[in-house]
Order: sequence, then structure tokens, then C-alpha cells
Amino acid sequence: MSILNKIKNYREEENRLKWEGSFADYLEIIKERPEVAQTAHSRVYNMLKSAGVEERDGQKMYHFFGEEIFGLEAALERLIEEYFHPAAKRLDVRKRILLLMGPVSGGKSTIVTLLKRGLERYTRTDSGAVYAIKGCPMHEDPLHLIPHHLRDSFYEEYGIRIEGSLSPLNTMRLEEEYGGRIEEMRVERIFFSEDRRVGIGTFTPSDPKSQDIADLTGSIDFSTIAQYGSESDPRAYRFDGELNKANRGMMEFQEMLKLDEKFLWHLLSLTQEGNFKAGRFALISADELIVAHTNETEYRTFIANKKNEALHSRIIVMPIPYNLKASQEERIYEKMIQDSDMAHVHIAPHALKVAAIFSVLTRLEIPKKQGVDVVKKMRLYNGESIEGYNEVDIEELKKEYPNEGMQGIDPRYVINRISSAIIRKEVPSINALDVLRALKDGLDQHASISEEDRKKFMNYIAVARREYDEIAKKEVQKAFVYSYEESAKTLLNNYLDNVEAFCNKNKLRDPLTGEEMNPDEKLMRSIEEQIGVSENAKKAFREEILIRLSAFARKGKRFDYHSHDRLREAIQKKLFADLKDVVKITTSSQTPDEAQLKKINEVVATLVDEHGYNTTSANELLRYVGSLLNR
Repeated sequence: MSILNKIKNYREEENRLKWEGSFADYLEIIKERPEVAQTAHSRVYNMLKSAGVEERDGQKMYHFFGEEIFGLEAALERLIEEYFHPAAKRLDVRKRILLLMGPVSGGKSTIVTLLKRGLERYTRTDSGAVYAIKGCPMHEDPLHLIPHHLRDSFYEEYGIRIEGSLSPLNTMRLEEEYGGRIEEMRVERIFFSEDRRVGIGTFTPSDPKSQDIADLTGSIDFSTIAQYGSESDPRAYRFDGELNKANRGMMEFQEMLKLDEKFLWHLLSLTQEGNFKAGRFALISADELIVAHTNETEYRTFIANKKNEALHSRIIVMPIPYNLKASQEERIYEKMIQDSDMAHVHIAPHALKVAAIFSVLTRLEIPKKQGVDVVKKMRLYNGESIEGYNEVDIEELKKEYPNEGMQGIDPRYVINRISSAIIRKEVPSINALDVLRALKDGLDQHASISEEDRKKFMNYIAVARREYDEIAKKEVQKAFVYSYEESAKTLLNNYLDNVEAFCNKNKLRDPLTGEEMNPDEKLMRSIEEQIGVSENAKKAFREEILIRLSAFARKGKRFDYHSHDRLREAIQKKLFADLKDVVKITTSSQTPDEAQLKKINEVVATLVDEHGYNTTSANELLRYVGSLLNR
């Protein structure tokens, strides 16, 4: 479908969703669908739930944030379960400003933007429909028309609580245009839109000397004073401040703690009482989620000021730390690259992984737990299996530093350095070494990093380089072994025959002489040692393999080279150890002979076809691993 047809369909859909009727008609709608009358906080919570929730490893995963926020599942679960959920149930937390606090480029702004865009979409659905008094600049809740003395009766009949009073403008309109006949007042369906200033507001601090409180609460329209005769006439007032326009939805305060005091104090009655003062009118009711974001330094300065105590008690702080999972950090970089003009550049496998390892290491605190270093901690946080450690150990590590992740290298720095590597190299391909080199060079130019941190980060680059050395060797090892696939299968079958005989206490028969032989312990140990299976653990490992073998046989499946990850790794390492001399010669020879050249081409083809390299990055990998093996 062409873009013009899609625009036409969108316009037709918008016209189809429009609705207008009397207040009496609106009451029929909420009788059938009471959820239409939900509060702003309830609407946000139901929007988050409607996208889907699943539990994985004891952690709730909200699909709403799915492909946009990575590695912050715990922070998001806390945000939703400790703020949005109770606020949706009208508990007291809804009378608090939500303050997202965290380091730069940690995802705070992205979370708020997602909520705003989500609300825009949600109000176009049946479950998220919003209705307002027609012609009201504040999109006022039609239920405010119900007089206070009738609200208990209304609750008994409809089961809906009403909060807030009718605004001065609509009070006047009700009398002058409708003669006080509430049931005839016109109501319409509205759709939230930040661009159209409906239900979503954004306030950014500027120069305190020039910024006017009218930006928040609206202002007098002096051109109409002569017509209406008084500044207290609501028709002579522009209800066009951000608080007015954000009514029924959400209001974002960017860098809230940088605001002048007069703006912050203005939020006190809005948060606690659900109303604010504007012009020469009585307090104006507003139902909106107020969300702000700031960094830790500004927050500490704010709470240290005694004058801010009243506002501080009306703020709920939700820490949004950096992601601490290397695999999720890699996804952040992938997304940032896909969203840029760099998407055409070939980034060799593991280049982003190595950058992610470095970034996460800078954010981790040195563990107190005995036997755990920062690299092992990173792997455990990443969900990698490390012998001798389990979920209990991971939870203990997390409890050591509850605020872990509030410092370190931010994702934007890494992407900036990757961009620098691409531009400097001037080729459509970069590898892990290019990225590490760029990260290292950038630390000298990073003005906000202390000398102590710079030294620590340089050390982490060296750690990430060592991690990459192991990854690179494994990658080439897999490619070489793939070329020796038949050798791998033969070695596997020999190992399985010997394991079966060992576990069943049987003997093997020599295929040539027919003689009976004991299981080949030397062969089995030479394979098992490749993955760190100790002498004491060998029996359990072999029994595990035999159980897996039997399970495959029962299901009529063939146990092959890919059926057991650890065994496959052991076979690969064993073959690679036997082939290491071949690899050294093949990758380091300046003038390879025909056989060597053929082997290089086979391995390059495997790296390209099976592992995501291009020809340039595959050859660079081979040369690098050759140099490692020759050291």
C-alpha cells in the first residue's frame, strides 16, 4: 500500500473514531463501559498491561517497553508495581510527582517518550477512549458536571468516584449556553497528542529571569478585557499553559530540579490536592500524571536544600540505573546503529559485544564476595552459567550494592566512539579491535572522567581485549573444525562409545582385531579437560551424557555433534588443539602454498556463511588469531 493510501486510511479511521453527543449520551457510554471514566494514572497502568506481561526467571517483563528499553526489567517492574499500580488504585502515591533519577543516557527520557507515544496510540483504542466537555481548552472530565451533593448518589448508581470541580470557564458556559441543563452539555471523544497539545504536556526550564509562570498555568488575554470587563472573567483568560493542556493525561518536566522555586512550589497543591491556581479564579482541578527526570548529582543538591523539604515529601524517586547485562547492552548499540545512518556499515561479530563488556565493567562495583572478581560478576549478571554459582549467589551480589549501575560509561559515548572508528578507518567494515582502540583513544578526550576513573577504564579495556582474544580463538576454532566436520563426528562417536562402555562397565571391541579393550580413559579425559571437567566430576559428566543419549534414543532422534553444547565445545577445543599447528602455519604464512591457501579460503567461507563476517573482517580475524597463537 502506498504512503498516500495509508494517510487516507488514517484520516478515515480518525473520522470513524470521532464521537459527539450530550452529557446524557455520555452517561449511557460509562454505564456500559465504566473504564472510560478512569483516572490518568489508571489509564497509564492499563495501557502498560494491555501490551502484555510475562514472567521470566521470576522477573516480570512488560512488552510495552519490548524493543526499546533493554536490561532494565527490574527497574521497570519496580516503577510499574510500586508507582503506577497503586496509583491506578487511587492510593496516595498518585498524589506524588514521579521523578526518574539516573545517569545520563540511561533511558529516563526514552521511558517518558514511550509513555507519551503509547498514550497517543492508546486513546485511539476502545479500552483507552477519553471523553471531554466539548470546546473546553483543558479537555475537562464531563463528570465534573455532576454537582457535589449528588456524587454519592452517582457512585451508588454507576460505581464511579468523581474527583474535582467544574472549571470556571465551563461553569459559566453551563449557565449561559445551556441554562444550567447539565444533561444537554456537549461531550466529545478526544485523542491525546503532544503536537496538538491534547492530554500531553512538556515543560522545559529556560532562563529563570525570562520564564513566566503563564507557561504553566495560562495567562490573561488582555485583548478581551474591554469586551468582558474584568480580569476575573474566565472568557478573558487563556487556559493554554502546559498544566492546562496536559489535563487528563501526563505532564513531563524536563530537568525539573533546574526549575525556579516559584515553578516548583506551584506543583504542591497540584500533586496533593489535584488542583492549581491560575489567574483570579478559584483553584482549578486537574487530573494528570506528573513525571520528571534528573541526574543523581542534581537530586542530591535538591534534597540538601531545606527549603525544598515540602516538595521533597511529594516526590517518589525511581532510580533508573544503567543496564548491567552485557548481552542487553549489545542490543542497545545495535538499535542505536540501526536508527542511524551507519546501518550500511558492516560491524564484525563480537565488535559490539566487546564494547558492551567494557561498558558493563565500568558500571559494576568490585564484589565483596570471596572468589568472585568483576569479570565473573559480569558473566553471572549476564545469565551465563558458571560452575559453583547459582541464582542465590547472584542475588547476594546484587544486595552488596543496591544502587549499582548509577555510574560508568554511557551508551552514547560508545556509539560516538564507534562512529569515530568508522570515519577514521574509511572502510565499510570495522572489527572489535577497531572499537576497543576508539574507546581507548576517546578516554583521553573525555573531560568529565577523573584521572582515577581513566586509569580504571583503561584497565577494563585491557580486560575486554583479553575477553575478545578468547572469543576470537573460539571463532576461528569453530570455523576450522567446521572444515573438519567429519573428524569432529568421528571423535564424538569414539567418545560416546567409550562413555557408554565406562558407565555400563563394559568393554569395547577393536574394529580391526576384534580384541576386547577397556574404555580409553586417556581419550575421554583429553576431551573433558578442554571444558574444565575435573577428575572428581568426570563420572557425573559421563552419566549426564549417557542420560541425554538415552533420551534421544527413546524419542527416535539421533544424538549428534550439536545435541549437547558443552560436549560440542569440548570436541571443538580438542580438535583445535590438535589442529593448532596447522592454524598457526595457515594464518601466519606470508606466502601460503596451495594447500594452505585452500584451507584459508575454506575457513573464510565458513566465517562468512556461518558466522556473519564479511571477507574483510574474516581475513582480519584470521590474521589476528594467527598472531595470538604465534606469541
